[in-house]
Amino acid sequence: MAGLIPKDFIEDMIARTDIVDIIDSRVKLKKAGKNYQACCPFHNEKSPSFTVSQDKQFYHCFGCGAHGNSVSFLMEYDRLEFPEAIEELARFHGVEVPREQSSHPRKPGVGREQLDSDYALMEKATRFFQAQLRQHAQSAKVIDYLKQRGLSGTTVKHWEIGFAPPEWDGVLRQFGNGQEQRQQQLLDLKLISANDNGKRFDFFRDRLMFPIRDKRGRVVGFGGRVFTQDGPKYLNSPETRIFHKGSELYGFYQARQAHRHLERVIVVEGYMDVVALAEHGIDYAVAALGTATTPEHIQMLVRATNDIICCYDGDRAGREAAWRAMENALPFLKDGVTMRFLFLPDGEDPDTMVQKVGKAAFEAELDKAQPLSKFLFDRLLQQHSVGSTEGKAALKAAAQPLIDSILGDNQRDMLNTELSRLCGEQDRYQRERDIQRANQRAPQKQANSYNAPKASISPVRTMLRLLLDDPSLAARLPHIDFSVLVESAIPGLGLLISIHQYCLQNPNAHTGSVLEHYRNKPEATHLSKLLQQEFLIDAAAAESVFKDSFKKLLNWHFEQRMEILMTKSRVHGLSTAEKQELNLLMQAKKPATAP
Repeated sequence: MAGLIPKDFIEDMIARTDIVDIIDSRVKLKKAGKNYQACCPFHNEKSPSFTVSQDKQFYHCFGCGAHGNSVSFLMEYDRLEFPEAIEELARFHGVEVPREQSSHPRKPGVGREQLDSDYALMEKATRFFQAQLRQHAQSAKVIDYLKQRGLSGTTVKHWEIGFAPPEWDGVLRQFGNGQEQRQQQLLDLKLISANDNGKRFDFFRDRLMFPIRDKRGRVVGFGGRVFTQDGPKYLNSPETRIFHKGSELYGFYQARQAHRHLERVIVVEGYMDVVALAEHGIDYAVAALGTATTPEHIQMLVRATNDIICCYDGDRAGREAAWRAMENALPFLKDGVTMRFLFLPDGEDPDTMVQKVGKAAFEAELDKAQPLSKFLFDRLLQQHSVGSTEGKAALKAAAQPLIDSILGDNQRDMLNTELSRLCGEQDRYQRERDIQRANQRAPQKQANSYNAPKASISPVRTMLRLLLDDPSLAARLPHIDFSVLVESAIPGLGLLISIHQYCLQNPNAHTGSVLEHYRNKPEATHLSKLLQQEFLIDAAAAESVFKDSFKKLLNWHFEQRMEILMTKSRVHGLSTAEKQELNLLMQAKKPATAP
């Protein structure tokens, strides 16, 4: 859909949404004082540590640290991207999502009504293909084929496998007979095709049909598999306005439905592999849709699990597919996420192997899958010999860009250590790393900086937390004026002034809306950490603590200004105005004397 979602619409959706309604519809909440509680949906626990605040429109888990507003919850729980989460909120409120006009020429946007009609038609097509599997005159041969492949009726029904009849106009007659508008929709969704003469006919014919569901469970396309040797093995839906094969994984929706917490996900090559593994109780496999594993696929998987296992054929094509998947994965591999590789013997695929060895033995092989580091270096060492200086240089030239692209600091450091060992430079690398870490730990003095007096919780952090907990505090204390501190170098002051200004401009803001305002900004990480820390200031004392903290900031600022003026007086001398300013500051600093 063309255009960005307007910012004011996003803020309106968050303001209109009660986070308790959103979460309670997915995780049963219980009232606990002012807040609500449940066992955390993002990690396994026996006693509830997941708290939802209706006042703040904010959730937080004291066990795993998960936190955020209604949009964050939808993104994490329903595994949605940000625009999809906003669309879900809009659907919840029964409104359509507006889109801003782009300055670049783009195709016209598709309206919600059209998209809803598309999804409904794809669902009807799924049911049609299922019915053909039961009722068509040739269905017996298809059912026999499924039985030969070891699939039970329960599995076929669960995966909604169907049959595209061999007739050239089965879908066309069922859904588009005599209706030009509906036929055009069938063409747009690639359920039918047209030749150069304008003759229209079914796109899928005489094939097993695998409906492809997106992250939200909507049918967006189909995979058609032959059960004879005629034609290409798989025929996938082409790209349409609702189907983008580089962004979807077959079986991903079903795996998430089966496991709220996916301990691991297997990436295989074919639809039948996914279904066959599920037949044997391995219901956490997914497959790319006729493409290599894309960066979009990797992002989906990293959000869903911490253990990704690529299970491919052991031939050259399988290893090339694994290498492309690894290259696309590196920029998204954060610390704590592992990617491993299992290569099957010649002539085997996950479908045939699991039927031979069973679930337990297959999962035992998964446990022994090759770590990314071994796969990476084994592949590079086949291409570059470390027996010569030139070979070592070539190895470094090939490996370093790959290692540098890894997101996780620890994973990147471990691979760099291994690379230095292979090149015989481990001691030098260790020394350079130790020096770098020592420099990072050393205090860095910056020009015009001011080291405020240490405190267990600084006034800046205290005021930030108070505003996050209760944004209305800014409007209730209108005499607090940060303009005098604008040029101060007190750490964190810029963020405090920014949030204070936002709270003044949005008197009805709550914790959730403040977080949303800073989503995808550098400050978001700092605010998230601040909200996770224990904070013991009672709400009744918030105003007095806020005012006291502001006074401390003023004192720090005036002390900083005095130091600057006194230093300048010793080096360059002061102007008349600066002398007057310094005199006033020193007078204000003197303690009052007894009468």
